Amino acid sequence: MRDAVLGGLPEIREQLAGLYRHLHQHPELSLRETRTAALLARRLREAGYEEVTEQVGVTGVVGVLRNGEGPVVMLRADIDALPVEEQTGLPYASRVRATDQDGREVPVMHACGHDMHAACLVGAATLLARSRDRWRGTLLVVFQPAEELGVGARGMVDDGMFERFARPDIVLGQHVAPLPAGFVGYGTGPVMAAADSLDITLHGRGGHGSRPESTVDPVLMAAHLVTRLQGIVAREVPPAESAVVTVGRLQAGTKDNIIPDRAELGVNIRTYTPQTRELVRSAIERLARAESAASAAVAEPDLVWSGSLPALVSDPEATSTTIAAFTAHFGAARVQTMPQVNASEDVGVFGTALGVPTVFWFWGGLDTGPTLAALQEGRLDELPGNHSPFFAPVVEPTLTTGVEALTVAALTWLGSP
Repeated sequence: MRDAVLGGLPEIREQLAGLYRHLHQHPELSLRETRTAALLARRLREAGYEEVTEQVGVTGVVGVLRNGEGPVVMLRADIDALPVEEQTGLPYASRVRATDQDGREVPVMHACGHDMHAACLVGAATLLARSRDRWRGTLLVVFQPAEELGVGARGMVDDGMFERFARPDIVLGQHVAPLPAGFVGYGTGPVMAAADSLDITLHGRGGHGSRPESTVDPVLMAAHLVTRLQGIVAREVPPAESAVVTVGRLQAGTKDNIIPDRAELGVNIRTYTPQTRELVRSAIERLARAESAASAAVAEPDLVWSGSLPALVSDPEATSTTIAAFTAHFGAARVQTMPQVNASEDVGVFGTALGVPTVFWFWGGLDTGPTLAALQEGRLDELPGNHSPFFAPVVEPTLTTGVEALTVAALTWLGSP
């Protein structure tokens, strides 16, 4: 059955490659993916999907293909781009500039591979639509916006996606990564970290730089706090657990001889378990208040949590079943286990909202030979990764592998005719 469905891939491969290049050259920022969404919706309709709905969760697209009694299987791809200036030198490189949510003009690039995700999902959706005699059930095809903001999946759920269309029995998703093209990587349980962001405002008392004794210096306060925050992972998180605390933003003052009255920090944390997540969050708040008190701050710090994403859990049992199908199709040498990834993804919101399993895997997008050599020599960090201005998956075999993986995974969970 699997080979019969995939037999149609050569016929559409060049069309999918053209779609990928077009999406790469015309990226759109989160919740601005209007042209992208319209194009993908049109491709679904052309493939035979009679139920296609746009503007789900602002700019999301949902296609439903009902094919008799059987399981409901959801395939998901994200579609938004990043404010990154492309430096790949490709003939189809992005030169797009746009206005971001803060009103700033920024360059725009598909630096995380969402263009490849979308093209592969169009391919799998097309093959499955053309092979309805080979399976039974309902296929729910979801093009999700705003993954980079961490709000896209939640927005679609809150827009009643599952009540309006279909309630899946399983959620399947994938992400292109800086691995050798043609290879699939996977993990079970928590495979990607939970993410939380915190804005801290420290309150001092400003004054002239020549008279620090008459001030409460928030810059010094912030410097001490940045240093102390690094001790949370080193001294409070158990060694068997994993966590990251990053201060990515520190802003204070306007001139070198003026002590300001406030300092602002932007903190990001990554954790894998609810217990460690709560430990780290509580420790950051405790240290911010304690450092303020120790520095005689004029007020307690303002602490505003935002941008929270749960850990992405790839259901162990469902993952084992899916990976067995991958191994049978690709061969054991091309299917490898991966360590946990400290980056975050919001696809898990879908399965969590319904209480159904999610299966998530990675597949390679970099030139196979040089990447395998870099892996063997411990130089993988030298290669361009997601969010890099140099990251753009090679078209093949990345595209073929991504389409095949989604199709094989869907057929693993759909019913037999």
